[in-house]
Amino acid sequence: MFLLSSILQDPERMIDILQSSLLPMVKGALYYSIPLTIISFILGMILAILTALARLSGFNILRGIARVYVSAVRGTPLLVQLFIIFYGLPSIGLKFDPFSSAVIAFSLNVGAYSSEIVRAAIQSIAKGQWEAGYSIGMTYGQTLKRIILPQAARVSIPPLSNSFISLVKDTSLASLILVTELFRRAQEIAATNYQFLLLYVEAAFLYWIMCFILTIIQDRIESRLDRYIAK
Repeated sequence: MFLLSSILQDPERMIDILQSSLLPMVKGALYYSIPLTIISFILGMILAILTALARLSGFNILRGIARVYVSAVRGTPLLVQLFIIFYGLPSIGLKFDPFSSAVIAFSLNVGAYSSEIVRAAIQSIAKGQWEAGYSIGMTYGQTLKRIILPQAARVSIPPLSNSFISLVKDTSLASLILVTELFRRAQEIAATNYQFLLLYVEAAFLYWIMCFILTIIQDRIESRLDRYIAK
């Protein structure tokens, strides 16, 4: 109601603020939020696959390392992880710029959470698929690569898509370590005209638009994959 009354009282000024702030926010999304999401998700998925395979391996040391990593990341807030990497590590000589710090933190986070999705997807594949690969002379690695992982990928795409969409929103936390992404731009502009509510609502709307587009893409991918599922 307060936002609506402000717009009604001085509509021209409010519209001018929205128009002038839109381009900087969109640039923040294009130059930082989206690249940060894509890079972190790709690196995180590589880490997730390696972690999932380590959890499923027959080596106790690998399983133990993977379990500790997943437990540590899932058991601590993402914001704390960001602060440790950006503000804490320089005290021991490891210094990263804001964007790199955000990539490291988000990649580690995605890797831990997604590894459980990947592990569950691999375990959902019937043991007969492994036996079929071995029966035609494939090694463990060949069976995993050519038979198991393609089927597991189809199973894991819906939950991984949700993780990707969540990551888009989580990038707003990077504003706290000085990454000038979408929300940071909103904060900077609001600090000059004190229209915090108006600009934060505009930022929320832009995040919603990005997530809405990704949801449409997710639905189409899932529809295409449904063609290969026997019904």
